[in-house]
Amino acid sequence: QVTLLFASGRRHSLKQLEKMRCLRKRSAVPFLGLLVLCLLLISLYIEDGHVLEGDKQLLSETATHQLSPERSLHPAQAGSNFSAARNISYHYLAGTPLPKKRYLTIGLSSVKRKKGNYLLETIKSIFEQSSYEELKEIAVVVQLADFDAAWCAGMAQGIAQRFAHHIIAGRLLVIHVPEEHYPALEGLKRNYNDPAERVKFRSKQNVDYAFLLNFCANLSDYYVMLEDDVRCARNFLTAVKKVIASREGSYWVTLEFSKLGYIGKLYHSHDLPRLAHFLLMFYQEMPCDWLLIHFRGLLAQKEVIRFKPSLFQHMGYYSSYKGAENKLKDDDFEEESFDLPDNPPARLHTNINVFEHYEASRAYSAGDEYFWGKAPATGDFYGVVFEKPTRISRIKVVTGTEDRQNDILHHGALEVGEKLVGSKKGRQCSTYLRLGEFSGGRFEVTEVEHKVLFEVSCMRILVTKSQKEWLIIRSISIWTSQAPSP
Repeated sequence: QVTLLFASGRRHSLKQLEKMRCLRKRSAVPFLGLLVLCLLLISLYIEDGHVLEGDKQLLSETATHQLSPERSLHPAQAGSNFSAARNISYHYLAGTPLPKKRYLTIGLSSVKRKKGNYLLETIKSIFEQSSYEELKEIAVVVQLADFDAAWCAGMAQGIAQRFAHHIIAGRLLVIHVPEEHYPALEGLKRNYNDPAERVKFRSKQNVDYAFLLNFCANLSDYYVMLEDDVRCARNFLTAVKKVIASREGSYWVTLEFSKLGYIGKLYHSHDLPRLAHFLLMFYQEMPCDWLLIHFRGLLAQKEVIRFKPSLFQHMGYYSSYKGAENKLKDDDFEEESFDLPDNPPARLHTNINVFEHYEASRAYSAGDEYFWGKAPATGDFYGVVFEKPTRISRIKVVTGTEDRQNDILHHGALEVGEKLVGSKKGRQCSTYLRLGEFSGGRFEVTEVEHKVLFEVSCMRILVTKSQKEWLIIRSISIWTSQAPSP
């Protein structure tokens, strides 16, 4: 009887336990749903940039790591044995490996300066001059390359506190390579009669850049190098993307968006391992910007491909080498209203006698080059035949250069046409509409879509009076507009 009572009581207890489990399960479902919803809201809250001041300390603490061997991590090594050969490890001082591949990585290497420090302002400029959509496509990697571990830790903490949102959003990383991974920096060759301290500085800088390039090799499609004392033009990424699109189908190794030092030099990411290895091989031979010229030439890009206006400006007053004064400025830099033309794909042709290799295509390029022809006569022309009929909003043509200010188009007009006729190679428009005359060697017209009722298939620069001077067409810029909604 006691046994029966015990069994009955046990069954009752089991039923009660089962009820409690079911109740917990039912209550857990809405709780988990609420938790997921909260996490999503937090994610959106962070990604949209609405980080309150009170939250920044917490975010920076979770985003920052101390310099320690436990944080030593290797990036992906696809396509390169660079790190494997040297057994290099990278410390993550702030941020974590990027969750997805981006369009462009921006690399900065920084050391402690005796005078001035511009790194935080450089990072700020990168982010402030980018739109929300552009921020989704960039990654910024800052390498703190000083051997003073306390300075690196303090600087990383400062970056994390000021740019916590960008670290949490996965677009900013701070890394460091320990001193033991560096090759010899004493007793190096005294090339160019540089003092030993100067040789050590520039040789270490080559190694710094080599380590940074290697780390960034698999983070994005393209990579641009900046120095740590640079100001950026507004929407620089959009301008870079336009330039890359304009070079589609052509070979290039380096595109330059500043004429100063190692600022604004753009590469395909797949070339970074080779460039890193090249810098490391010849690290004691010469400064990095000289090595870059040799690297470009070895990969069969013989000429500089540089774009104006420049997208990046040197802002530092003191050099990172001994705090010496460095007042270099890029006079081609424009911070506001940087507006690269679209220049849709087209065939370029002319009946003007071309001088040497200054062919027609050079005037239509976004690069720092131009068309140069011998003295044109009345009726001569420079023609543009678009691959597809195009709606145009603005046209700007500049002739002559600063060095040859008289090689302008003294008498000419600009015309647009429709209705292509002729064979594929020699196609031209059957009718043309004149938009205006050149003045002082320049022509510019806006709101073309309101003046021209058809989609433009051709455009030509027509010489209306013979001249004894030669003709330089420095640039042809065309902006397109969207077709109106039906």
